[in-house]
Amino acid sequence: MKLSDMFSTLADNARVFEERAAEWQDEMGVRNDEMMASARKWQETAMQRQEEMNKQIRGYFEEAGENVRSQWQAMQSGWENQFEALREKGEEMRAAASKSGQFPDWAEAYAAQMLSFAQKLQDDASNAIAAATEARGKGGTKKG
Repeated sequence: MKLSDMFSTLADNARVFEERAAEWQDEMGVRNDEMMASARKWQETAMQRQEEMNKQIRGYFEEAGENVRSQWQAMQSGWENQFEALREKGEEMRAAASKSGQFPDWAEAYAAQMLSFAQKLQDDASNAIAAATEARGKGGTKKG
């Protein structure tokens, strides 16, 4: 192969590489936009589910006796404190990930952890509802 052919081939390869790199960047931009839109949609539906759950909780709370209400308030306060501590730790970790350039990886891992945590809470709530239903079915105490 002649030296001029080699330079020509290298130039062609560099041009093709630049074109592919530009395509990849465009695709990544589109995917990023899609991921952000998906995250916004998930957040909207999560807020709707939270509002529905809050309505249910208020309904249970209104029907509950005073002792149950005070116990509930103590538990909720503890949960909110734990959640706030987790949120603060997450913020610290997010800042560190942003500085190190690893934010996308961190964000994915954080989302997976939060979803896992939410699933555990949902499972616990399902078990509590099943236990309450079973207790009522056996003639246990009424609500409150």
